[in-house]
Amino acid sequence: MSITAHINNLDDYKKEVLRTCPAAENMVPGDLHNEHTWDMLLNSGMGLSGEAGEIIDHLKKCNFQGHTPDVVLLVKELGDVLWYVMLATHCLGVNPMYVIKKNVEKLRKRYPDGFETERSINRSPE
Repeated sequence: MSITAHINNLDDYKKEVLRTCPAAENMVPGDLHNEHTWDMLLNSGMGLSGEAGEIIDHLKKCNFQGHTPDVVLLVKELGDVLWYVMLATHCLGVNPMYVIKKNVEKLRKRYPDGFETERSINRSPE
């Protein structure tokens, strides 16, 4: 049996994220005045930036320095991005599916008939 066989949904994944979060037991989801919750939200933002940087660094090396794209490395880094996203949703006290649904709502409003270059170029500020 695979080590990830028990991960079947976002709730299972969230348990794994919190299991590996250093301040999980002291956080109060949704309470940004709780120092542990705030620190982990800050950690999430910084971590997201760092992991996104690792992805773009690899893509830069592939595009400009002759490296071969490494799918395994990119999957690993995307997993790190997801870890930080899941931690951030926990800190904010929101369900990750809520974030996903809000994103889909935004995209459907912005691109009701699918992506259109003209709508992207002439988009109103949100």
